[in-house]
Amino acid sequence: MTQSQVQTVVADPASVDAAIESRFSARAFLPDPVPQDTIRDILRVASRAASGTNTQPWKVYVLQGASRDALVDKVCAAHNAIYADPAVAAQYREEYDYYPEKWVSPYIDRRRENGWGLYGLLGITKGDKDAMHAQHQRNYRFFDAPVGLMFTLDRVMGRGSLVDYGMFIQSIMVAARARGLHTCPQAAWNGFAKIILPHIGAGEGEMLVCGLSLGYADEAARVNTFHTPREPVESFTRWLG
Repeated sequence: MTQSQVQTVVADPASVDAAIESRFSARAFLPDPVPQDTIRDILRVASRAASGTNTQPWKVYVLQGASRDALVDKVCAAHNAIYADPAVAAQYREEYDYYPEKWVSPYIDRRRENGWGLYGLLGITKGDKDAMHAQHQRNYRFFDAPVGLMFTLDRVMGRGSLVDYGMFIQSIMVAARARGLHTCPQAAWNGFAKIILPHIGAGEGEMLVCGLSLGYADEAARVNTFHTPREPVESFTRWLG
C-alpha cells in the first residue's frame, strides 16, 4: 500500500454509496458509443480489486463493432437452434456450476419473484414460449449495448479466483456508474463458451466466467424500471460479541 492510499480521504461518501446503490442490471441500452479511453479507465480502476495473494486472475476481452456483432450472430443462431430442437442443448455446456443443481427456499423463491416480476412487467405470460425465448435472447444481443465484455479465467486457478472475479466485476460496474454508464452482468453466455472462446481468441487453458453489457441505459425503456428488492441487513446478519 502506498502512502497516498493510506492517506486518501473519501471526501464524498454519498457519491460512493450512490454508485453502488444505483447499479442494477440494465436490459436496454442506447446505441451511443463508449470511448475506448473510458473503458480502459474503468478497467484500470477495477484492477485495484482485491485478489488472493495478488494473483489478479482476470482476463478481459472487449467486443465492439464488427467483433461484437459477429458474436451476437453466432450465439443467437445457436440459441435459435436449441429452441427449434431442445436436443441441441447437449452440445453446449457451462464449465462450472453457476446455479445449484437443486433449488431450495429462500433462493428459489427469490429467483421466481425475479423472473415473473420481469416477465410480468413486459407482459409476457407463463405459457408464451416465443416471447420468453425472444426476451432471453436479448442477453445474446448484449441488450443492444455497444460494448460487450467477456471474462475468462485460467483453468489452473482454484475456486477462490471466482471470489476474486466477483470483486473485480463489481468494481467495473461501480466505476461505470461513476461515469454515467450502466451494466448488466450475464452468466447467460456461459453455456456458449465453445463458440465464444474461439471467437475472442482465448487460449486453450482459459474458461469463460461470464459476460457483461456496458453502455448508456435507455431511460425510456420500460424494462429498465425493473429493480429487484434486497433483504434487510438484519435478515442476513448475526451480531456477535
